[in-house]
Amino acid sequence: MDKKLIYLDNNATTKVDDKVFEAMLPYFKEEYGNPSSIYEFAKKANYAVKEARGQIKDFLNAENEKEIIFTSCGSESANTAIKGVLEVNKNKRHIITTKVEHPCVLNLYNTLEKQGYNVDYIDVNSNGELNLEQLEAAINYDTALVSVMYANNETGVIYPIEKISEIIKSKNKETKFFVDAVQAAGKIPIDVQALGVDMLGISGHKFHAPKGVGALYVNSKTMITPLIVGGHQERGKRAGTENVPYIVGLGQAAMEAQDNLKYEMTEVKRLRDKLETNILKNIFNARLNTKVTNRVPNTANIGFEYIEGELILLHLSDLGICASSGSACTSGSLEPSHVLRAMNVPFTAIHGSIRFSLSKYTTEKEVDYVCDVLPGIIDKLRNLSPFQDELEALKKMKAAVNG
Repeated sequence: MDKKLIYLDNNATTKVDDKVFEAMLPYFKEEYGNPSSIYEFAKKANYAVKEARGQIKDFLNAENEKEIIFTSCGSESANTAIKGVLEVNKNKRHIITTKVEHPCVLNLYNTLEKQGYNVDYIDVNSNGELNLEQLEAAINYDTALVSVMYANNETGVIYPIEKISEIIKSKNKETKFFVDAVQAAGKIPIDVQALGVDMLGISGHKFHAPKGVGALYVNSKTMITPLIVGGHQERGKRAGTENVPYIVGLGQAAMEAQDNLKYEMTEVKRLRDKLETNILKNIFNARLNTKVTNRVPNTANIGFEYIEGELILLHLSDLGICASSGSACTSGSLEPSHVLRAMNVPFTAIHGSIRFSLSKYTTEKEVDYVCDVLPGIIDKLRNLSPFQDELEALKKMKAAVNG
């Protein structure tokens, strides 16, 4: 195969769908009116925003369109939800999240802790599963908010959101529940009413809409203070002239994602499983960093012992293969993944862990190519490793056990 782009980093961002791009185009040039204006020319832009709001409502199964707020991204959605609820409930100073959240939530909680909030960070086990007993025990009369992601961006582990919602309401009916669903949207069904959540955020560029647009669901019983104050847009919940073409793109992407869910959960999953199976079979001591089956269908996180993940990524990049060593928001850090640390992944593998994340555009030929070239890359890097003695001893020990 000639060198070409093989993109397996779809948890970082995705290719914009052709239908999404086409839907957006008129609102850049021909239909450029401000949707808040009252004259005739602006009506089409105004209608387009309303239509997209309805599409997101349907995508999330919200009760009504007024529960949908358009934002710029998942980080803004999270900040709006978390800060907005706490501002309304200033008398409550206890909040709960997990040790494996995306930085947009975890770093915000760290900041709030410095501002005097009492924060509980819930543990996960070696498979990345949340300690629900610890979560239940942490909720008290002073708990204003619980924030738990729907699917982990590094491992793909899906958290039992409906069960968590039941636990929260059984302990304190006044406690609000925010869910970062950025990595779940477009990969698994989302039904906010069935889940019982108060707020839920998504980001368009994770499911084939452009970067720079997201949405926040806030149910009609939940009060929040706006993060961005100014004009009357979004019913006073988020000021700023609506980004019409991107909002249109988000709505179209939601429709395409809904239609594509079956393919995502069958064919994309099959390719992901094939990739994992081949790597674990053909590369000595490769380890799947979570063994739970309850994962989003596109994500694999695999550890390669005694190698730096950055070196693996550079060698893959030389062959046109894009992958990641974790969250794109922390890729510039030399620190090992906070998610894998929380899971107690062995130190011999944590720095050499790679995330492969597929999409509907991933082909069988691409997966086969990665399976063909990756063993050679790992062998080459291990031959340069200062830990060759440890590797040889490990091989002998495993051979003796199997022999």
